[in-house]
Amino acid sequence: MESIRRQNPQITLMSLEAAAASARGGFACLFSTADEYETALIAERRAQGRYGQHRSYWPFAMFAGCVFIVAGTVLLLA
Repeated sequence: MESIRRQNPQITLMSLEAAAASARGGFACLFSTADEYETALIAERRAQGRYGQHRSYWPFAMFAGCVFIVAGTVLLLA
């Protein structure tokens, strides 16, 4: 602290401003909002092929199972 008092106040102020500008630059973000970030993230993941269409046969299997159950019930009651 003693060495700061001996320096020229103008030089001290300039070094503090330079340190503050450097610190702000380290935390800079490429995106101004979270929406921009998420849009860029989704676009990047689509480019990588992560959001490809995956076919699932569960809905068809469930529908077929329900059809068989209903048909079996109708045949038993008839």
